[in-house]
Amino acid sequence: MKSVVIEQPGELVLADRPLPAPAAGEVRVKVQFASICGSDVHIWHGHNPFAKYPRVIGHEFFGLIDAVGEGVDASRVGERVAVDPVVSCGHCYPCSIGRPNVCKELQVIGVHRDGGFSEFAVAPAKNAFRLPASIPDKLASMVEPFTIAANITAFLKPQPNDIALIYGAGPMGLTAIQVLKGVYGVEQVLVVDRLPERLALAQENGADRVFNNSDIPLAAQLEGVQPTLIIDAACHPSILAESAALASPAARIGLLGFSGEPCSITQQALTSKELSLFTSRLNSNRFPQVIEWMEKGLIQPEKLVTHYFPLAEIERAMTLFEKDPRTCCKVILHMG
Repeated sequence: MKSVVIEQPGELVLADRPLPAPAAGEVRVKVQFASICGSDVHIWHGHNPFAKYPRVIGHEFFGLIDAVGEGVDASRVGERVAVDPVVSCGHCYPCSIGRPNVCKELQVIGVHRDGGFSEFAVAPAKNAFRLPASIPDKLASMVEPFTIAANITAFLKPQPNDIALIYGAGPMGLTAIQVLKGVYGVEQVLVVDRLPERLALAQENGADRVFNNSDIPLAAQLEGVQPTLIIDAACHPSILAESAALASPAARIGLLGFSGEPCSITQQALTSKELSLFTSRLNSNRFPQVIEWMEKGLIQPEKLVTHYFPLAEIERAMTLFEKDPRTCCKVILHMG
């Protein structure tokens, strides 16, 4: 089978690999579509501290179950499934309280174990979620990106009367906009970014007001408006301090970033307003929730997709995703 392998940082190859056999409790998926994420690019360039090499990347993927391991019902063969990349032990403290995404023995498909940029991939059977016919094949790999927004909003508990501010109009920010508007009915969603093309996408995805902070500081543009809910989907270390300064008293702030750089903020900046700070990594069993949202039409993943490429053009697809944020948002690979 053909698989996209990062042999070592900087070395991406489309390799011939043996067909994997599903182990006990696993299924093998004949992958149909897989979408590119920023973390795939980070693994390619050696910037993901958790990745082991060589690695078949890809953690956003969809396909058909074509084989099952011992203990898995054979009737599952042929199911259309989206695969949750979060593989957990099931018995540590985080797992015991419903937080498998920060399991002490966490393994992420496409990071710690081989992923879905391949003609076939294996995964635990419980991680393969059956999709309704109403979700088309070409958008089915988009379930995983929306679970990121599902996870952070579950912490933040948005309300219709919130004034929400989202930093960053890339894929994470756009999914957050759609979830805030379509699922939670938030009446005011503000978005800040430095690229006008991304701000236009934000408006297409439901943002009520957009701000370009490349020249004029956001504080000056808000003119005293104090957000009650803030999501940092731009993931720059400087954003936390600015968020605390701009936020309403009693506001909630959600962080999605993974930077190793320090950010400078005082206790006073947080405690004086009694701000609530939440962090979110991956997703904690959010696939059924997002599948339901897609089935009900509460979110529109097609609004994020700008490009499709065959698997053979993986390096061109990854380079476009990385280098052209003005015209490129979600890029989906077709395995056929």
